[in-house]
Amino acid sequence: MRVITHPAQTTALWKRFATQDLSILLLSIVIQLSLALLFGHFYDMRIFMATGYLVGTGQNPYVPQDLTAVFHNSFFQGMTSIGYPPPWPLMLGLLYRSVYTIFPNLLVYNLAIKIPIILANIGIAYLVADILKDLGAEDATIRRAWIFLLLNPFLFYFASAWGQFDSIVALLSLSSLVLLHAGKLKSSALLLALAISFKPIALPILLVALVYLLGKSYRQAINYFVSLLAGVILFCVAPFIIFGWDPSPIFRGWNAHFTVGGGMSYMTFFELLKDSYQLPGQWWLLGLAWIPALGIAVLALKPGITGFVDLIKKSTALILVFFLTRTWLSEPNVILILPFVVILTSIGELDRLFLFAVWILPLVFTIFNASPPQLLFPGFPEAMGRMLKGTDDFRTARLLIRTALVVPWQIAGWWMVITLFRKSPVPANTG
Repeated sequence: MRVITHPAQTTALWKRFATQDLSILLLSIVIQLSLALLFGHFYDMRIFMATGYLVGTGQNPYVPQDLTAVFHNSFFQGMTSIGYPPPWPLMLGLLYRSVYTIFPNLLVYNLAIKIPIILANIGIAYLVADILKDLGAEDATIRRAWIFLLLNPFLFYFASAWGQFDSIVALLSLSSLVLLHAGKLKSSALLLALAISFKPIALPILLVALVYLLGKSYRQAINYFVSLLAGVILFCVAPFIIFGWDPSPIFRGWNAHFTVGGGMSYMTFFELLKDSYQLPGQWWLLGLAWIPALGIAVLALKPGITGFVDLIKKSTALILVFFLTRTWLSEPNVILILPFVVILTSIGELDRLFLFAVWILPLVFTIFNASPPQLLFPGFPEAMGRMLKGTDDFRTARLLIRTALVVPWQIAGWWMVITLFRKSPVPANTG
């Protein structure tokens, strides 16, 4: 694989697409900005807005506060603190200082928070087009992938409307693999460290990178890991020291992600049985199932990883293993693998049925997870309240259908993992 690293080449590709399909690009931007302005997830966006205020005013974002008086809105009482590492809270603080302090309007603030996410969505489309061009794909194939990512309802819903920032993680992760294959190890390690520091869901890619480098040189693998570790310390630990944030709330809830069951995970039935997300007693040990699962998957990588396409395949496989064995999986998390699957589908490494499963199943699932009404929070709060009350009347049916939908998700996911681990001949221009 000939990786494009010269800025002029990448810029030329951007200009070519922007010139040929400017109307599609503008349509994508208009749709995303409209969704970003009017919609936002009731839970997540309130936390993001509150976090922006706390960071922007020099306070600890990991200590929950009643901010009703700050935003003049009763929805900002009784909230929990943000559950993500410092990079996203720091970005939220910057957005609060640069937008809300000048335009103290929740809808404008809501839109501002989505701008980095929309930029990441567009960046993914162009990066995937760039990679496919480099892999020798036909222009028609590249254009279809580009349009698919720019106008995909899955990204519109979970990123632009909902406001989750998994697109940023996906863009950083895919870029890190491009740099890894190009031999730019420190840059790759730092980008992956940043991706993991935004959301740890990118962690399985580190295992793939280390196995890939161990097949070349132990020293390269060690240097990569050291660079990544330094990046994680810089992005996750240093902010607590620089800004004087007390980390004790994080230490008290270090296992929060291991003690809940639900979402698109195989444990989604738990809410139906126990009327709770919290795993009681020793059930929380199931929250650690992804650790041995990833260990077994890494052993399957032992024969080695050859070429960029194989890097993409094995990264997708390990992320899926991680997702499929967690006791909690949010629908937006699946954004991480979408560009990977688009690439693999476009070059014939995966059947298109897998691509459909990756974006359609989460969209159908989220309807029965009652997230559509919650997206009305900033623009239509009264309608949100009425619709949420209506969903309670069909709660049992919703949970049953939600549980049933996890079955095809698990089947498609594991089938995809098996497919990605199979050996396949790689043409000379794709490796």
